[in-house]
Amino acid sequence: MNSPRSGSQAVERAIAVLACFEGGATDLTVSALAARTGLAVSTAYRIVQALVRGGLLERDEHTDCYRVGPSLISLAVPSLGRHDAEAFAPHLYSLAARVKLTASLGVAKDDVAVTVFSARPPERFCTHQLPGARQPLQTSAMGMAILAFGTASARRGSSVPVPSDLERVRRRGYAAAFSAENRDVLAVAVPVLDADGRPRGALGVQALRRRLTDDLVREIVPLMRGVAARIGAGAGTAFPAFR
Repeated sequence: MNSPRSGSQAVERAIAVLACFEGGATDLTVSALAARTGLAVSTAYRIVQALVRGGLLERDEHTDCYRVGPSLISLAVPSLGRHDAEAFAPHLYSLAARVKLTASLGVAKDDVAVTVFSARPPERFCTHQLPGARQPLQTSAMGMAILAFGTASARRGSSVPVPSDLERVRRRGYAAAFSAENRDVLAVAVPVLDADGRPRGALGVQALRRRLTDDLVREIVPLMRGVAARIGAGAGTAFPAFR
């Protein structure tokens, strides 16, 4: 007789744990999650492990902290189903294998760049390669890649503080920015443009700066552009254009 209530309680507790990541909170320990939810540490740990297995959370093996996982990111973007992941995912996985870095796709939603898909490489993966679920358009590499190729009115509407930075992105064809959470992590992104040259999103990679050197950036940006072009050519109406 207690099973339905027990199951409901487990779901409610899992929801409470996931709610701790609202507002962009990242890298929370089990102890922090327990404190925020009022759960016992052992209970929070069991719930977190279940969420990790389901891809809703993921663990940073270096810090033993947890962050939003790829499955939850997909669920959090209602339009992801229209983005036709089956069409663009092979391109991202192919790129990830070639550059040995996680390849991520982001789209603009309000004033943030939302990561809708990340393809991990078959080797040399580390959590530093995963972008945040939601990043400011104005300061993230994917956000700036989208803004730089949008219309002037769209750039003004996003309150971009330094237009010259976006002009630099337009000239060289890609954006680069250090992570706000870890200044040792560099992100690089190129725009995903449709047939009319409108940005539909951005394709990005990131890694520790000592690995993502200037030489490597120069080597992989042309590959990223090629993949972005293929994704953009098939975007159609799947990705809302950033006007």
